[in-house]
Amino acid sequence: MKVTPLDLRQQRFPTVMRGFDRGDVNAFLAEAADDYENALRENDRLRQALDKSEAVLDEHRGQEKNLRNTLLSAQRLADEIKDTAQQEAGRIMREAEGRADLLLQKCQLRVEEVQHEIDGLRLKRRDVESSIEGIISTLQNTIEYVREQDTRHREDKILLHRPRPIEPAAAPAAPVVEEPLARTSQG
Repeated sequence: MKVTPLDLRQQRFPTVMRGFDRGDVNAFLAEAADDYENALRENDRLRQALDKSEAVLDEHRGQEKNLRNTLLSAQRLADEIKDTAQQEAGRIMREAEGRADLLLQKCQLRVEEVQHEIDGLRLKRRDVESSIEGIISTLQNTIEYVREQDTRHREDKILLHRPRPIEPAAAPAAPVVEEPLARTSQG
């Protein structure tokens, strides 16, 4: 049996002799009805608060589920992006290595060509040096020849300017002048 605050207020007890004081019983019943009514109101308020809290909790659980799904999706997406980035990095690295190898081969060929050109230039330099040495040698020989010719020519001039000795029997001896000889050797 469910008792309501209204039942407590309307409850009437029969009068008996030597029973309880009616005013005290009624006052007690009214006070009990008020407390019971307050308790029922508090219970309703708490039940409504509980319903609201459960609704909020359900909403939060839904949001948590959405967040969890979002996090899982984000993690999957991050993993996919990471995998894609690693694959792209690997592809770029392979392409770069291929280009580097090709460039290295081209550079090695160019170095070989330049080295060949350098060797050719060294041979040409040696040829030029040999030619120059030959020219220098020829010029030195020519200079020596010219000097020898100059010396011979001077000596011939000296001999031409020298008086010839007269034979003692033919004529009286004339004094010999050697002055021109001294001038020629100085000059």
